[in-house]
Order: sequence, then structure tokens, then C-alpha cells
Amino acid sequence: MTNRICHIEIDEKGLARPTPEIEQERRVAVFDLLEENSFALPVRDGRVTPLGPYRLSLAIREGRLVFDIATEDTVKVGEFHLSLGPFRQVVKDYFQICESYFEAVKRLPPSQIEAIDMARRGIHNEGARVLQERLTGKAEVDIDTARRLFTLICVLHWG
Repeated sequence: MTNRICHIEIDEKGLARPTPEIEQERRVAVFDLLEENSFALPVRDGRVTPLGPYRLSLAIREGRLVFDIATEDTVKVGEFHLSLGPFRQVVKDYFQICESYFEAVKRLPPSQIEAIDMARRGIHNEGARVLQERLTGKAEVDIDTARRLFTLICVLHWG
């Protein structure tokens, strides 16, 4: 399949060192993303875009989320910047619920852990929906790809 990401890089320059839990979330998101994803570049200004698979580099520069996209053989095909503003609240909520979840796993019964995990998934889905909206006209991703990319956005926000 050509409409996919085949390589992902996260520019960690200037980022705080992640906690072991955050680092684990990042590793799982990258693994899952590379295993299965849907990522396509739409036709823009009447120009056909090169087919994938794509190499994606994610970074935060000057307070903006940067998607740097190249073909599998490293030919740059595009770059776009998204404002972080629309993500701030959902990322903050996601970190708070994750913190509660990690604490709950240590000391609460399964029923309470499950309730917190359901809330965590709900916030995660909201973040994925925000990302899909922000990518309109720039890149087309399915909900599972958006969820995994949202996890990586959270990692970039860490600290």
C-alpha cells in the first residue's frame, strides 16, 4: 500500500526528558503506527502529489507542530505547520488522565482502573478528532492513524 507512513522520526531537540511511562507510550505508538496506518497527501492547487510510502518527521518549532514529509527514498514532498493552540487543552487533559491511570494501576481495583481507562480513551479519541480536523486539506489519515499521531504529539508536548 502506498498511502502509508514507512518511517517516523521525532525531533526531540529542546524537549524535556520523558518519564519511563511517556517513553513507553511513544515506543508503542511508533510501533503500532508503522505496523498499520493510512496516510495520504491530497491533490493541492491542481498538482498531483508523489505517492508514498512516506517518511514523516514530527517536531515542534517556534510553538508550532511541524510535519515534514518525504518519499521513501528521502525526496522531500512537503512540510506543513499546525498551531498547537487547538491541542493544548486536550493534551493537558490527556496527561492528567494518564497520570491518574498510572497511579490507579498501582493501587486500585480493576473496576476503577477500567473506568479511568475508558475516560482516557475518550480524551485520546477527542485528540485524534482534533488532529484529523487540523489536517484537512493537508493530509488524509484514518482514526487509528490519528490516534497514534496524537500520542506522538503528546510526547512532543511533554515538559
